[in-house]
Amino acid sequence: MNTPIRILVVDDHPLLREGLIALLESSADMLLVGEAGDGLDAVARYLEHRPDIVLMDLQMPRMDGIEAITRIRAADPGARIIVLTTYSGDARAVKALQAGVSAYLLKDTLRHDLLSTIRLVREGKRVPLPVEVAANIAAHITHDALSLREIEVVTLVAAGLSNKRIGERLAISEQTVKAHMKNAMAKLGASDRTHAVTLSLQRGIINLDGDQH
Repeated sequence: MNTPIRILVVDDHPLLREGLIALLESSADMLLVGEAGDGLDAVARYLEHRPDIVLMDLQMPRMDGIEAITRIRAADPGARIIVLTTYSGDARAVKALQAGVSAYLLKDTLRHDLLSTIRLVREGKRVPLPVEVAANIAAHITHDALSLREIEVVTLVAAGLSNKRIGERLAISEQTVKAHMKNAMAKLGASDRTHAVTLSLQRGIINLDGDQH
């Protein structure tokens, strides 16, 4: 292919962006057209440059990667986006796939897999999910999904709030809070509240910033 693949890099860590850019610049068939440090800038840069490929982090300030992907693909359904993440949580992976990403890569595999994945996506070919991500999805696909209210309760438990405080925050009774937490624990296969929070973080259902995923 004589025309270089035009790429937008999106990540909130400047050092990681620099590493990605250096990797891209080592390849004669790739051209960096822009970079962004959060989801809002990513959408603006996409509309400005209309790159062939977007490399998109998921956890970023102001607007996360899932929302940025959704907005970009609403503006351009043909957008080709490769998710780059340190996280193999199944809930987040499923949301990214539902938003229409072309590939999903774990950051610790980028040196080996990034350039070949970019070329495959540019050619319109399917890229298999990383084994860890696929295994996490498969392990939980038959589990009942947490309801939005259950996610809210687990998120507030993760923030350190008591059942009473959670009830006040959500305008529900303390007993209802306990019932939601019990249901969430059962669905997650958790032994206690702390275990439920840990599993929810691992699976990407909630994150440390308290955002729901």
